[in-house]
Amino acid sequence: MQQLDGSQWLSKIQEWGRALGFSQIGVAGVDLTAAEPGLSAWLAAGCHGDMHYMAAHGLKRARPAELVPGTLRVITARMDYLPADTPEDWQALELDRLKRPSEAMVSVYARGRDYHKVMRSRLQKLSDQIAAALGPLGYRVFTDSAPVLEAELASSSGLGWRGKHTLLLSREAGSMFFLGEIFVDMALPVTDPVVAHCGSCSACIDICPTRAITAPYRLDARRCISYLTIEHAGPIPLELRPLMGNRIYGCDDCQLICPWNKFAKRSALPDFDARAGLAGSQLVELFGWSEEAFLRFTEGSPIRRIGHERWLRNSAVALGNALRAAEANASEPLLAALALRAEHPSPLVREHVAWALAQIN
Repeated sequence: MQQLDGSQWLSKIQEWGRALGFSQIGVAGVDLTAAEPGLSAWLAAGCHGDMHYMAAHGLKRARPAELVPGTLRVITARMDYLPADTPEDWQALELDRLKRPSEAMVSVYARGRDYHKVMRSRLQKLSDQIAAALGPLGYRVFTDSAPVLEAELASSSGLGWRGKHTLLLSREAGSMFFLGEIFVDMALPVTDPVVAHCGSCSACIDICPTRAITAPYRLDARRCISYLTIEHAGPIPLELRPLMGNRIYGCDDCQLICPWNKFAKRSALPDFDARAGLAGSQLVELFGWSEEAFLRFTEGSPIRRIGHERWLRNSAVALGNALRAAEANASEPLLAALALRAEHPSPLVREHVAWALAQIN
């Protein structure tokens, strides 16, 4: 084992992380008690919706050493995900997609390979590399896969600050990145947090279609389109359906309007390049996917986890919104597509299709 001090080991780990495709590596301590009152209040208000796993773990989310006994530090990692061919004016182009009701809108992060797979495998490689150099090392890797306060750990380690939309923001990279962690039983030196730079800006709050950002730094997941289209399993609330527009998987609005995302970085990894058919596709085409086609086209994609039934549910809502906006001569293909699913075996799909058909102007 090399004889290096803590700061030298940290530099080595950051160097290894960059070689594996990570954009930034930090180190956080395990004391997150300052976050506990806010977490408790958020859960008590029911803002987590159907994500019962969040409440099930309680304050363990804010106590890394209880979640993984022996943890002394948390290595935090940022991985940028904009596709390599993303144009400079990408924010404006994505916002324009929202003005084309019959075009399907899928969040940018979900157009490529499932980030869970990419991040986890590379975090594991980094952990193995650290263990090989240091000797016996207790560690555990997380990528949005357990009760971990990712953004809190990332902000305390200096990867960025919490924006008013609750996502992490970086002056160098905006918010278009994934986060991952390695809990370790080694007392590495911690990296310093950075100053927040949202100032008086409220663009993310103002643009949210469903008013899910109820106050600066407070998100009600039950109103968030990302939650509704991905995490929520049941019927989408009637009052929120017209506000969802053409968004069928996730929502990027609060990021598209954020001034800091003009600095968002392109990924060095081909994994996050957009797959054909997930950007610029028509709702009618995607709604027509059979379950077999859905599974084939979403293999290795984060979209697959919602299943075909929810894919049809989300697309039916978007088709209903498109119908409401369509000129009479443009409504025929939308109506025809919906009619083919009117007797679908799933009550969930049938109800959303019936709602959509009733939206014709």
